[in-house]
Amino acid sequence: MKNWIALALLLTGCSHAPRAQLPLSAAITLSPDGREVGTYVSSWNGFRTSSYWIEGPTGLILIDTQFLLSAGEEFVDWAEKTTGKKVVLAVVLHPNPDKFNGTAMLQARGVRVITSEQVLAVIPAVHKLRLGWFYDRFKPDYPLEQPKPESFGAKDTVIEAGGIKLSLHILGAGCSSAHVVAQYGGHVFVGDLATIGFHSWLELGLLDEWLKRLDDIRALKPQFVHTGRGGTGDSSTLDREEDYLRAVIGVVQAHHPRAGKKLSSSARKEIVEKIRGLYPAYDFPLFLKVDALWARMSAHPENFAD
Repeated sequence: MKNWIALALLLTGCSHAPRAQLPLSAAITLSPDGREVGTYVSSWNGFRTSSYWIEGPTGLILIDTQFLLSAGEEFVDWAEKTTGKKVVLAVVLHPNPDKFNGTAMLQARGVRVITSEQVLAVIPAVHKLRLGWFYDRFKPDYPLEQPKPESFGAKDTVIEAGGIKLSLHILGAGCSSAHVVAQYGGHVFVGDLATIGFHSWLELGLLDEWLKRLDDIRALKPQFVHTGRGGTGDSSTLDREEDYLRAVIGVVQAHHPRAGKKLSSSARKEIVEKIRGLYPAYDFPLFLKVDALWARMSAHPENFAD
């Protein structure tokens, strides 16, 4: 990739505290101004979730808080040991548990955790649903209590923490029903609005709106796109995500969804297998939940016209 992207073990010339041992999947990106962005990737149990820290002169800002509490703790410990600085702020990008589950853990460590009013409003319902899916499997490594970030408001804002300014852009529905995209210089942090090498989480079926979100992100003219799953890419990451979403739409359209026509189990299986065949190297095919997309295309076919 670019010359300023390297594994932390190669960054021996920077004037920081001695480098902490890297977790299993971690890297550091250097922006042209010399600031560091650290990438932490969870285990498969945590759905290989990518979270990030941004180094400021006086502290660290985290982007998202991880799915399992143990991963969140490892993420914070690595960031602080690597830089010799404390985490002072964390931003939750959208209401999925791999983004917000570590909120209370960070708050207990004195870290302020924020998100938009729109994202905050959705967290209770999402937490209640996902608790039924995951708590018994992962307890006590999954939060029982609903995470409660603070709201930074309902409009785009710029927040200062750790000696740097971070722009927070409020976006509408896409992979989730509400999104925040964080921007620091040429870096944009987009959560699961883009992935690299993984299937996207299609549960809500809002792919027509999702495509608009990619245009919103392009308008920010990013140099680095930090994804929610798959790490960091350049602006072409957005093009690949658009190609992927349009391919999914095309596969579903080929099965002719019609108003009142239910998605049969055989058609669902065929759709998923076709998408997997188009992207054989992509992981987490369990994310290919196409029922909501089928229903949306049946009700609003005009939204998916070329």
